[in-house]
Amino acid sequence: MRSRTVLVLAVALLTGRLVSSADAVDRCKARSLRDGTILVSASGVVGTPTWGMRHGEETSTFDGSATCVADGKLKNCALAPAGDPIRTTLPAGCTIYLADAGGSGCSTWVKRCFPSSEPPACAILPANNVWNRDVSSLPVHAMSDEWIATIGVGAPLHPDFGAPYHGRASGIPYVNVGATQPLVPVSFTYADESDPGPYPIPPLVPVEGGGPAPSKGRGDAHVLLLQQDSCMLYETFASKSLQKGASWSLGSGAVYDLRSNALRPDGFTSADAAGLPILPGLVRRDEVAAGAITHALRFTAPSTQRAYVWPARHDASSITDPSYPPMGIRVRLKASVDISGFSPVNQVILTALKKYGMFLADNGSPWFVSGAPDDRWNDDELHALTQLHGGDFEVVDESSLMVDPDSGEAAP
Repeated sequence: MRSRTVLVLAVALLTGRLVSSADAVDRCKARSLRDGTILVSASGVVGTPTWGMRHGEETSTFDGSATCVADGKLKNCALAPAGDPIRTTLPAGCTIYLADAGGSGCSTWVKRCFPSSEPPACAILPANNVWNRDVSSLPVHAMSDEWIATIGVGAPLHPDFGAPYHGRASGIPYVNVGATQPLVPVSFTYADESDPGPYPIPPLVPVEGGGPAPSKGRGDAHVLLLQQDSCMLYETFASKSLQKGASWSLGSGAVYDLRSNALRPDGFTSADAAGLPILPGLVRRDEVAAGAITHALRFTAPSTQRAYVWPARHDASSITDPSYPPMGIRVRLKASVDISGFSPVNQVILTALKKYGMFLADNGSPWFVSGAPDDRWNDDELHALTQLHGGDFEVVDESSLMVDPDSGEAAP
């Protein structure tokens, strides 16, 4: 893998300064042994190196630095002593960052690592945001039956996430990035509706549809980045790394301040067809493990109307038939549906669907619910959710919650 040298050189060229690659840490590699021990190697190291899970947070010392670092080389250094769980804990973003005493560093993807989820670095939108609003007592929308029918009454609920499957991560990955993550140039196919760059995209970042290697996604190829301290969320669509991550070619990109209720400009897309953020609607393993999901989820439908309703900002269809759902509708699992026979994990998900529901955010297969990949998911367990069908849901009329059409704030 190419080290952070690429970024150093790219920045040097943009600023008119050239830094010799001989001054930088190089040949960074990381692998995990059968017992889970993660080992890191590198060359061009000055002094005693340190490591971290994010750029700018390389403060941890390697186990046995006195013996595994010599003559400017780091050779098979473990992250922590035997018995320390950090020794075998893969980073959620699969990347280890290394810094040396000379002010240089590199990043490396742990070989054969699949991205997983971790608690977000910031609260996901204000507490009074519509994504975080309980809608279990709101009335059923007048068009509920028609819209449910065109999405698919008999189509099963489908968890579009899980453990790695056929060599690919299953779900939409996201990563927390450090406050000092370098910015890189980006270009857009839909530049007129995208937030301009540069973006803090690491060169080795998980991309939706990717496998145990960085920056090679498939399908919608989303990249989701949550920056610490600033609480800015960067989301991109059709993401393609150029020059080993020195720049990126993107379909579209959107930037959100998660401390704000502001929506995107009216009529603008985002990294999602409906102009909504993606991260707030993902099923995350950390929430399920904690016993509660306290926000709406995200789902897709095969055909939508050329229209959108609050809080969506964009449509993606030429269909004018009102029996098809507009982007942004919110559905919930009917209160009458008995979920007592499902596993505890699935009950957490289904309880959230009763209480917070899910937003129609994109065109796709019917009732596909989005989540973050994680090897702790049990795919057989999640598959039990397919016992539920479109007819178990109803569309919510949440028009009474809108305080301002240009804000995600929800009325009490």
